Amino acid sequence: MSPTQREFVRFKVMQALQANPSASQRELAAELGVSLGSINYCVKALVDKGLVKVENFAKSDNKKGYAYYLTPMGLIEKSEITASFLKRKLQEYDLLKQEIAELQEQVKR
Repeated sequence: MSPTQREFVRFKVMQALQANPSASQRELAAELGVSLGSINYCVKALVDKGLVKVENFAKSDNKKGYAYYLTPMGLIEKSEITASFLKRKLQEYDLLKQEIAELQEQVKR
């Protein structure tokens, strides 16, 4: 089964949250090149599905902030999506190698 665009975005958000749990949604949006609203929607969906846990924390400048942590279910989901992406990319790689070999044969003729 090939991963969908939604799974890809969800994966990228989960990957970014795992790498930097204290990143703001604005920072995530800038990093991933998507709108703040899209990040907010995605994070809320991940929290609703139990894949991400949100905790409040106080930053050094006394503003309230949040930390986002992948739950055990979130880690499993991320691993499954990673395996699916890897499988698809390996298939694409094999097809590309075959196409390159065919083109090289054409050039030799």
